[in-house]
Amino acid sequence: MTSLEICVDSLESAVAAESGGAHRIELCNSLVEGGLTPSLGLIRAVRSRIQIGMYVMIRPRAGDFLYSDDEMAVIREDITVAAENGADGIVLGLLTEEGNVDVERTRELVDFARPMEVTFHRAFDMARDIDLALQDVIRTGADRVLTSGGEPTAMRGRHRICELVQAAGGAIEVMACGGVRVENVEQIFRATGVREFHAALRSTVESPMKYQRRRVHLGAPGLDENIRRIARTADVRKLQQAIERAIHAQDESEQSAVSNAI
Repeated sequence: MTSLEICVDSLESAVAAESGGAHRIELCNSLVEGGLTPSLGLIRAVRSRIQIGMYVMIRPRAGDFLYSDDEMAVIREDITVAAENGADGIVLGLLTEEGNVDVERTRELVDFARPMEVTFHRAFDMARDIDLALQDVIRTGADRVLTSGGEPTAMRGRHRICELVQAAGGAIEVMACGGVRVENVEQIFRATGVREFHAALRSTVESPMKYQRRRVHLGAPGLDENIRRIARTADVRKLQQAIERAIHAQDESEQSAVSNAI
């Protein structure tokens, strides 16, 4: 069975993901920074509106994935909050200063999070050696690893993702991410053998504000506060349908090969 996970940072996008046929969401704050831990209010609001799986991002700040003891305490508290408010899983990633997976502390968090599932996020793609990182993530007991194969996109990293799937040997689920779209998902599927896909599918929406003060920036200078980005139901549905077509085409190909062999 394949699954589609949509990364969202708003209630509107979460509802759209479910309406479009996604199997679960990754709920974050601040996707412009790669995703941070969402607020309690957002977690509760989303859980009350959707029935599909909800995985909560556990990332206390932007930047690297080397966390202090104080930050680890925050992480544990955020995991508790997620568990108490209906999360089906959490998403996290910890590295050492040498660029390796922090196996010991990640394993502790995985155990702490149970019975929720745990995804090790794209900190994996920032590791020094992703082959070693895969074995380390398996050792942590995490349920899946999110990866673009150490490349900016899943298309560019598809051959490495295939190698990771083969190396995992079913010990952990490998979920492809990074620019997964309608036009390339079948190629990624065929090249990698992954059964899970992750996408953001964010579309730009202009602010309905009649007055817009564009000289002032509350965040980074290049960030336009008068637009926001959301997932749309139609885009999610199109991607889910493209995945289903890819599976159907492969099934037909395999059945044809069996028939010809007979």
